[in-house]
Amino acid sequence: MSGDTEQDGDKMSKPVYILNGPNLNLLGTREPDIYGSDTLGDIEARLNTLAGNAKIVFRQTNHEGELVDWVQEASTQAGALIVNAGAYTHTSVALHDALRACDVPIIEVHLSNPAARESFRKRNFVAPVAKGTIAGFGAQGYELALQAALKLIT
Repeated sequence: MSGDTEQDGDKMSKPVYILNGPNLNLLGTREPDIYGSDTLGDIEARLNTLAGNAKIVFRQTNHEGELVDWVQEASTQAGALIVNAGAYTHTSVALHDALRACDVPIIEVHLSNPAARESFRKRNFVAPVAKGTIAGFGAQGYELALQAALKLIT
């Protein structure tokens, strides 16, 4: 029993990784009618406030291999992982495989609702390995995901 408590305590002391894929650096200017007017910096600032005493690691990349490297890092360094893989959601078997190997709870986030958009967005390589998906709530989806992640690790 004490081993479980130590593991739970260890998970709580680890940060929540929030990883963002391609083009999310353009938030605030890219198709605000779909993605909203918040920048990624705005979202990060709100999450830092919402996290309270919990630590978050917030990153964005346009490079698939870098995102895979960060998922692998999160597997050992994070208590939970929130991922908005952007277009890699629909294309990346490499990301799927990295997430499948990840040993922490994964929450998928999308600003828009991919299921209500173009048909090519209906294929999803992230959802099958995620604990859950939050989609269609704009930037608030990140806040909902962080709340869920913190509950999962406490």
